[in-house]
Amino acid sequence: MSRFWLCFVPLFVAVDAIGILPMFMGLTEGLERSQMRRVVRQSVVVAMAVALTFLAIGKGVLSLLGVTIADFMIAGGSLLFIIAVNDMLTFEKRQRIVDPDSLGAMPLGVPLIVGPAVLTTSLILVGEYGVYLTVICVIINVLIAGVVLYLAQPINRLLGGAGSKTVSKLASLLIAAIAVMFVRRGITTFITGLQT
Repeated sequence: MSRFWLCFVPLFVAVDAIGILPMFMGLTEGLERSQMRRVVRQSVVVAMAVALTFLAIGKGVLSLLGVTIADFMIAGGSLLFIIAVNDMLTFEKRQRIVDPDSLGAMPLGVPLIVGPAVLTTSLILVGEYGVYLTVICVIINVLIAGVVLYLAQPINRLLGGAGSKTVSKLASLLIAAIAVMFVRRGITTFITGLQT
C-alpha cells in the first residue's frame, strides 16, 4: 500500500487541482452550468488521453534516444524544480481568451491538468514503481481533478481567493521538494551504475 501512496502523492501534487480553480473560474465565467459540465468532461478526456499516450510511448522514445532513467530523473527533476519555483513566484496564472468549445481541451486539459510537471513526474514514476501502478495513479488523479472542477463553485466559496492561492503555493513547494528528491535519486542511480 505504501508503494501506491508514494506513486499517487507526487502526481496529486503535480496535477494541483485546487491550484487551477481560480484559472478555471476565470475561464468559465459567464458560461451556463451545462456548458461548464461539458468543459469539465472534455478536459478530463483530453488530459487522460494525453497522459496515457505519453506513458505508452515516452519510455520507448527515451530508449530510442539513448536516454537512461537516471538521465531523465535528473533532467525531469530539474525541470520540475524550475516549474515549481516559477509557480511560487508567479502571483497570477495567465489567462487567455479561448473558444468555449475547445476550452476543455486547451488550456484546461493540457497544459493545466496534464502539463510538463505531470508528464515528467509520471514518466519518472514508471521507472520507480512500474507502468501498472503509475497508470492507475494517473487515472485516479485526473478523475479527482475532474471532480474538483465539477465542484468548482462550492470549493471556491469555501476556500476563497486567498485560500485557493495558498493551497496552490503549498503544492508548488511540495513539487519543488519532490523535484529535488528525483534529482538526488537520479544522481545516486547514475553513480551506482558507474560502480557496477
